[in-house]
Amino acid sequence: DVLDPERLIQCPYNKHHRIRACRFPYHLVKCRKSYPEVAKELATCPFNARHLVPQADLSDHITKCNDKGFIEQDIVNQSSGVQREHMNAVSTWQAPPCDEDWEAESLEQSDSPFVWGVTNSGINSTTFEQKNCLPSRVRAPESFPYAVSWK
Repeated sequence: DVLDPERLIQCPYNKHHRIRACRFPYHLVKCRKSYPEVAKELATCPFNARHLVPQADLSDHITKCNDKGFIEQDIVNQSSGVQREHMNAVSTWQAPPCDEDWEAESLEQSDSPFVWGVTNSGINSTTFEQKNCLPSRVRAPESFPYAVSWK
């Protein structure tokens, strides 16, 4: 399939369907829904989900499946420790030095709480900046539709 994505493959659900290899997985999903009776009789190969064989022939297919070699090679590579060495590699990354001192910054700030729309200029004078970002045809409500408990 990888070598020739345009190669035609016969559908296991309907023998009259011939599908390009690149579209075959999508077709299998669609045809499985269209032919539920045939889907019950077919088994999926554990090495390649594109291989659908009659349930009676599954064990024979597993012994002869070409994709079985890829899985076996992965198992050999894992047991040889090739991938284990990469996973156990120690990182040499170090965090950059931090110039922030949150405790000092909190002491420098005034004792006034944060209030939305009110700015503190640093001279202990608070000014109210009212910004209307609404379009001219829309106005802000004059009161809340509910009671505010903190007032």
